[in-house]
Parts: sequence; structure tokens; C-alpha cells
Amino acid sequence: MSYTTLSLTLLFVLIPLILSKTLHLGLEKDTLIATIRSIIQLLAIGYILKFVFESDSMVYVLLMIALMIITATFNARKKGKNIKGITWKVAITVIVVEVIVQSILLGFHVVPATAQYIIPISGMAIGNSMILSILFLNRFQGELESHRDEVELILSLGGTPKQAIHRQLITAIKASMIPTIESQKTIGLVQLPGMMSGQIIAGASPVQAVQFQLMILFVLLTSAAISSSILGFLSYPTLFNDRMQMLKDKF
Repeated sequence: MSYTTLSLTLLFVLIPLILSKTLHLGLEKDTLIATIRSIIQLLAIGYILKFVFESDSMVYVLLMIALMIITATFNARKKGKNIKGITWKVAITVIVVEVIVQSILLGFHVVPATAQYIIPISGMAIGNSMILSILFLNRFQGELESHRDEVELILSLGGTPKQAIHRQLITAIKASMIPTIESQKTIGLVQLPGMMSGQIIAGASPVQAVQFQLMILFVLLTSAAISSSILGFLSYPTLFNDRMQMLKDKF
């Protein structure tokens, strides 16, 4: 695809701009900013990846992964500003997901230990972990705000913070995982996933493309479970003081 051909696809951006203007949605500015940022970021990362792939240096691979983790951490932490130490909690969550995913894939030689495999898979695992962290933090804080009286009642009756917050914590973990699980139920029937479609367009065998896509689906599923669980159990203790009282100023 040439840049001239690519520019024609900006027609897909024009349509939402027209609809936003016609329906007075007020999303024109955000749409333009999102479009410009995506163009700059993706073109930049394209040239960076080209350099990394050609250099075949593991140092550059690790630097790319570190950049992904840092970016994901700072983006996800915005949703949990009221939680003490949320930055390092999200960072640990994302790092654990990345370590587990790559340990299994590289340890069992599922994929070659090359930049062409490590970086894209890391990007999908880390990106999914970031999204799950955001979903969890949103739902967790919402659950606590809605059931604060219930939590304080259990505490007043002698319950521990873990007992008082258990139902809200489990509900938030479950709710954050549901989108990933539900999307996998209709995969291949309702949609052809991005990685699979990309390989098919590139000329790969559809069967081989399906095998790689299944691998990614399993990676996303485990990253969803690990992310919400680790972040949940790291976050809830900081919502209480040493006397096992809920910190009301957090909400």
C-alpha cells in the first residue's frame, strides 16, 4: 500500500466528523486529535520496529518492551488516582503478565525468540493488561462507592478488610474479565481477529493464521485473569488504615 492509497482511507475519518457535526456530538476535536496522534505514533513505531528487526539486538527488544510497560502503566493509573501506590501496583501487574506470557511461549519454544515475535505479542499482552486494569479500577471503585455502608457494617461487626470488601472485589474482577471471555465465544463467527486477518492479507495459510490467532486468544485470556486478580489484591489493602477502618477520603 502506497501513502497515496493510504491517504484515501481518510474518507473513513471524514464520515464520523460529518456525523459528529450534524448531530452536534461535539467530538470533532477529539476525532481529529485521535487521528493525528494515531498517524504519527504508528508511522514512528513502524520505522522504529524496522530498525529493531534489522538490528536483531535483544537490547532494543527489551527497551521496546520497557517503553510499552511504562506507557501502559501511566495510562492505566489515571483510573486509580485515589488508590495509594497505584503506579507501582499497575506496573507490577503488567510486568507479571509479560513475564508469564513470554516464559511460556519462549520456554516451551512455541514461538522463536526473535524481535518479530516477541515485540508484537508483548504489545498485545501488555495492551490487554492495561485495558483490563482500567476496567477493573473503574468497576472496583464504583462497587465501593455503591456499597460503602455494607463494607463499613461488616468492619463494625469485627470483620477484616478482606472479608468486608470480598464481594466487591470479586464482582470487579469478574466484570473486568467478562468482555474478554464473551468476545472469544463469537470469535471467527462474528469477526475475524486482527492478527488472523493480517496474516491472511499477507498471504499466509488461513489454517496457520488461525493457529497463531488461537495462541493470541489464549494469551489475552490469561492476561485478563492475571491482571484483574493481581491488581485487585494489591489495591484493596491500601483502602484501609492500621485500625482496619475504611479511608473515606479515598472516595
